[in-house]
Amino acid sequence: METTVRVDGGEIWAEDTGGDAVPVVLLHPGVGDSRVWDPVLPGLEGLPRVIRYDARGYGRSPAPTVSYSQVDDLRAVLDHFGVRRAVPAGSSMGGQTALGLALADPGRVAGLGLFVPGVSGYPGLEVPEVTEQIGKLATAGDMDGLVALGLRLWGAAGTPPDRAAADVLRAAIPAWFTTYGKETEDAPVFDRLGELDLPCTLLLGERDQSQVVRCNEEMAARIPGCHLVRHPECDHFPTLRAPQAVAGIINELYAKAV
Repeated sequence: METTVRVDGGEIWAEDTGGDAVPVVLLHPGVGDSRVWDPVLPGLEGLPRVIRYDARGYGRSPAPTVSYSQVDDLRAVLDHFGVRRAVPAGSSMGGQTALGLALADPGRVAGLGLFVPGVSGYPGLEVPEVTEQIGKLATAGDMDGLVALGLRLWGAAGTPPDRAAADVLRAAIPAWFTTYGKETEDAPVFDRLGELDLPCTLLLGERDQSQVVRCNEEMAARIPGCHLVRHPECDHFPTLRAPQAVAGIINELYAKAV
């Protein structure tokens, strides 16, 4: 069932397979919208309930007009569907959102699936030179240049022309600018990862950027009992590169968490 969820000062598109079971909630990365999960969905057909949505400005959700919080929007989605506990599965930006909810409201999170996740409070993930390049290309209106840069940065496992990754990037890039200055910064959680007490699996893409690999290794070491999966053929698009492996991780995690 597709629907519109009201959030503070706006709305977002969401989809729920329905039922009363504890759901898996799929949270997309900043380099794609909820459609990045399409290759994974066939492998999740055995789960009783799956929810996914587009963050503000991405995919089928309108651009934000007010300041907003990704974690608060996730709460709003759960509330809309009457979900008291969930198993978030988040990629990159979505992983950061999942961690934010798990630490802010641990009673609502039964388990965590983290796929090349970001995390607030970790130094060194952002590279000023890259930010400058993105700004120059955006000012010039060079969408092809932005896509090419994104593939060089995050798509090392792809084979040119890598149309699948290029397509999701092209769809996501406008949101980088429509959300700029409106998305509030998450509270730092990197130094709080040791507080987590729940089943957690983290997939690390060995062909991802070196600083992301290092960050993910440190995250897994800090999360008590975290199961670290190192995937040799994954970059920053694990749902495109290894959808069956991603689905398998989610299914195994759900069985432990619920």
